[in-house]
Amino acid sequence: MTSSSPPSDPADLGALDARRLIARKALSPVELAEACIARVEALDHAVNAVVARNFDGLRAGARAAEAAVMSGAPLGALHGLPFGVKDMIDVAGLPTTYGSEIFRDNIAVKDDAIVAAMRAAGATPIGKTNNPEWSAGGNTRNRVYGVTPNPHDLTRTCAGSSGGSAVALACGYAPLATGSDTGGSLRNPAAYCGVVGFRPSPGVVPGDTRPMALLPMPTSGPMARSVADAGLMLSVLARPDRADPSTPVLDGRTPWQPTAFAALPRRDLSSLRIAATEDFGFAPTEALVRAQFRRILPQIAPAFAGIEEATPDCTHADRIFSVLRAVQFLGKHAELVDTQPGRVGPNVTENVAEGRRYSAEDVAQALSLQGVYYRNWQRFFETTPYLISPAVTLSPRPWRELYPTEIDGTPTLSYYHWLAMAYASTIPGHPSITIPCGRDANGMPFGLQIVGRRNDDLGVLAVAAELEAVIAGLPDLAPRGPDLAALRAAPPISAAEGFLNFE
Repeated sequence: MTSSSPPSDPADLGALDARRLIARKALSPVELAEACIARVEALDHAVNAVVARNFDGLRAGARAAEAAVMSGAPLGALHGLPFGVKDMIDVAGLPTTYGSEIFRDNIAVKDDAIVAAMRAAGATPIGKTNNPEWSAGGNTRNRVYGVTPNPHDLTRTCAGSSGGSAVALACGYAPLATGSDTGGSLRNPAAYCGVVGFRPSPGVVPGDTRPMALLPMPTSGPMARSVADAGLMLSVLARPDRADPSTPVLDGRTPWQPTAFAALPRRDLSSLRIAATEDFGFAPTEALVRAQFRRILPQIAPAFAGIEEATPDCTHADRIFSVLRAVQFLGKHAELVDTQPGRVGPNVTENVAEGRRYSAEDVAQALSLQGVYYRNWQRFFETTPYLISPAVTLSPRPWRELYPTEIDGTPTLSYYHWLAMAYASTIPGHPSITIPCGRDANGMPFGLQIVGRRNDDLGVLAVAAELEAVIAGLPDLAPRGPDLAALRAAPPISAAEGFLNFE
């Protein structure tokens, strides 16, 4: 292929840039694949993000992609791009362990619908990325593969549950990665690693295998190194699928146009009056996070027509989320806890036990309270198009800590209570994105969360892209990646005390 202005290292390219270069024959898909493989081989001993490798498959996919370019064949939206796959969904021929010892030897026989859609658009998996057992918790570690630390500080957590995907993106292993989110599992690790994670409205990315189909708190979504790249990936994931009751399909189409996500419209931030909150009125937020958010607001405020400190009414958020989350775990994991208790980790075990403590009346009340909560949010967003907040309640803590038991000296209510900043918008099902915005007082990446009206996914992405550009122009807030040289020189994380044994 020709080499007009080739990048110094293709592994550092974003998805849109790589796709454009491939289409112009200025970048070979084979060159891109080899660069990404080389980056994994150089760094992953330090971060343990890609826990099952598909290098042979990636090379074969890259050769086929290059042949298609050279023959003039039509190219898909993601043609020639590698992507990481969270170890919660299937890639044919690779393990799907869910981070569970019970499924250590489980090999997928076919691709998950998300992986199939990505392949159909021209992308190829580079491998599986690490997550906590059954995605339960905000610290990416399990008994099968061990811990995935934060690439910006190998002593700290990368959050979770899509931690392996966030770390892979931050380290340049691939321009795109899959993730999923109930209590912030797309957004929290994106914030901690300095990348982008987008939780869409229910049904935009169909959950065709979600056990409780009519309770759409969990959803998959895109992760990338820029908002535009996340939009490009969403254009492929947002497909019609009647297997998800939250995805309206009429005449084979959804109300939203998936291709619109691939080319985000411009939004004039100076015409928008938005809201800002540092805690949604209930999230147990660290003083360090509050201070950083207050330092950011004056720097981004000139871009908007106005920013008012306000929040939707989040009364009973903790109760609603706790009950409905426990019900989901009880339905899916009770049998494993009962039949193989010694092989199920503490977070999943506790969620099942919690679910058994609730009565049918508790569940009925939580569902009723969720209805009130949802309507509170609709009233708020009638006059406020977008809201910004910190993405996470606290700065990254040591990865050896299973979960934060206290925040600024106040005990947390559960292993997931510190995720409250994210589950505030999970409960009513509003689209929410995390974008990187400078570093906190501990020198760790800080994430801003942008929340919009339900089903205004395109608007949230467009506003986030504009704000991302504003932040990039502010020296104090512009994102910085991890120190790759330090990661190359770091000892294997597998040699660290507590790598596998963390109870």
